[in-house]
Amino acid sequence: MILSSLIFIPLLFGVLSFFVRGTNTKGLALISALATTALSAYMAYETMSAPLSFSMQWIPQLGSEYSLYADGMSAMLCLLTGIVMPIVIIANWNNEMENPWSFYGLMLLTQAGITGVFLAHDALLFYVFWELALIPVYFLCSRWGGEKRILVTFKFFVYTFAGSLLMLAGLIYLASLNPGTNSYSWANITRAGTALNPETQSWLFWLIFIAFAIKMPVFPFHTWQPDTYEQSPTSVTIILSALMVKMGMFAVLRWLFPVVPDGVAFWSNTIIILSIIGIVYASLLAIVQTDLKRLVAYSSIAHMGLMCAAAFANTQVGMHGLMVQMFNHGINITGMWIIVSMVESRWGTRDMTKLGGMASSAPQMAIALVLISLANIALPLTNGFVGEFMLFHGIFQSASAYNITFMAVAGLGMILGAVYTLNMVQKTAFGNRTPMLVAKDMTLNESVAMAMIVVLVLFLGVYPKPLLALTQGVAQMMVP
Repeated sequence: MILSSLIFIPLLFGVLSFFVRGTNTKGLALISALATTALSAYMAYETMSAPLSFSMQWIPQLGSEYSLYADGMSAMLCLLTGIVMPIVIIANWNNEMENPWSFYGLMLLTQAGITGVFLAHDALLFYVFWELALIPVYFLCSRWGGEKRILVTFKFFVYTFAGSLLMLAGLIYLASLNPGTNSYSWANITRAGTALNPETQSWLFWLIFIAFAIKMPVFPFHTWQPDTYEQSPTSVTIILSALMVKMGMFAVLRWLFPVVPDGVAFWSNTIIILSIIGIVYASLLAIVQTDLKRLVAYSSIAHMGLMCAAAFANTQVGMHGLMVQMFNHGINITGMWIIVSMVESRWGTRDMTKLGGMASSAPQMAIALVLISLANIALPLTNGFVGEFMLFHGIFQSASAYNITFMAVAGLGMILGAVYTLNMVQKTAFGNRTPMLVAKDMTLNESVAMAMIVVLVLFLGVYPKPLLALTQGVAQMMVP
């Protein structure tokens, strides 16, 4: 019941939002978001003892059932979704927009799809939720985005939908190898995949992986991301970078690694190399950016590249660190995007060459910027440190003959990350004071949203045990 409620609460409230016109829309969205926060926290507590599951008949003619499953990894990502959604709504509370009922309705439908991806234990159901998360985002970006939103959103949709179709073809092929009742169940899909010979697994790997690589995104499948992040409204950008990219990483761990293990082993070095190229490439591009949104977008590509490299290093400490870092990256990137939105609303620009003096004109905002930026470069005692340290440790422990080279080049991304992040802080918070168009520091709703993020950054930096304990069992099971 808990698992289904996490999906159907935002789904029902999302549909209801389309029929509620007026000031009640934000309130309904916040009630839905807070309810899923409480439920996801309770589910995370329950999965500390044992995984939760639920299943019932759905489409028996196709061998598919409505099957949900939550272990520590699923619970952690549902908790992240449950935390990010109310923060987004609270941070956006005072912003006026056209047709808010449609906006928040689509946001809640997106949440339902994302949560469904993290809980689905049937391949066909997983695909349905995968697309359900994509479709509302397309309308959110194309209706409330920037000047170039139509062209950029079309590119984003084509990229992701094409990858999804390839994944669907791979899943149908695997289900056809084991026809009958529940042929799309995770257990049967895994059994069919592992029974294939290594040559078949090696091409099936790409059929499934491309969809996940586009969503994360991994170099060279990343080209849709900076433009989409730039043109999307900030609330949607947060959903894309904090939650939807985790769908790709989660899917790799749940639907790729156990299904085609020989294909993963064969291509692991290739994917690590692509991921590391992405780290350095995105970091170098971030250094030369003047637009805050594009800088944060390239920063996200670099961070996801490190996570992907650690995943394919296939070590227990790296896998454990990956799960922890998925959560922490989601919190940190949410904070960065909210700060970017506040900067744009007050100064009327995202161009760092036209900014400066935030520390004197908006000191609370400057403090938040510094704290989130330090977490973004994994400073000790911030939440980014433990997970990132475990990721590098995992790459170093890799069985690959190039493990030291991989770690050294990936470590270059960490140095470059400090360069572009501290440069951004210097140009935005310090230097000559630039006049504000709206002369005020953080509003009450923005202060509440940022306080939630800063508390998590510092608490999980000092005491990361809750996240480590929640995901430890999954990491041990994936890499004995």
